[in-house]
Amino acid sequence: MKPIYTPKGAALEYGDLALNIYTGCNHGCFYCFAPNVLHKTREDFAIVEPRKNIVEEVRKQLEKEQITGKLIHLCFTCDPYPADIDTTPTREIIKLLKAYGNHVQILTKGGLRAERDFDLLDENDRFGISYAGDTSQEPKAADAVERFSSLFAAHRKGIKTWISFEPVICAENVLIELEYVLRCVDVKIGKLNYHPSSINWHDFGHAAEEICKRRGLNYYIKDSLRAEMESVHAKE
Repeated sequence: MKPIYTPKGAALEYGDLALNIYTGCNHGCFYCFAPNVLHKTREDFAIVEPRKNIVEEVRKQLEKEQITGKLIHLCFTCDPYPADIDTTPTREIIKLLKAYGNHVQILTKGGLRAERDFDLLDENDRFGISYAGDTSQEPKAADAVERFSSLFAAHRKGIKTWISFEPVICAENVLIELEYVLRCVDVKIGKLNYHPSSINWHDFGHAAEEICKRRGLNYYIKDSLRAEMESVHAKE
């Protein structure tokens, strides 16, 4: 097993390398793509444990391939801070990645659970939260207040911060949050895929970009949303 890998497709828009620590996620987000990717039922995907020998396998790969100086994303097919389990494997893996001279990019809905590991991160690492606009659709994830609180705590410690507004499920709430995001926070914005939505992606995308430009935010619009923004049919 080589736990550190190069993402493909849309995932590559987040970083050069990635690592999935757990077998699934128990946050219960209805829109999650990962069960299909892993060929699991949603019930099986919600049973979370560390991947077998994950810490030791990461250590072996780092040593054998001399992976260093890379920004490594945690995680795509799981959350590095799932609910109701011991996340010590996440902490041990961060220690390893940093010991080999790499930088860590975290994306989580775990909220305050993530703060335990802030002592391992520095100004070369990135801590991000995911916010789709409606946390009621993510039953076991931390609520919005807790997520943003953890983001501000990371910023106060000098860690680079970012928000993934993806997949957007409530456009109105996302546009409101964009008006208040600190300008030091990087922003990624992406549409809901694989599920029906009443959102006019053309209009939403242009409204979101206008706010980002007006407020001077460092932002990135995912390719699938950008395509909708550039489609003449999306305006009809």
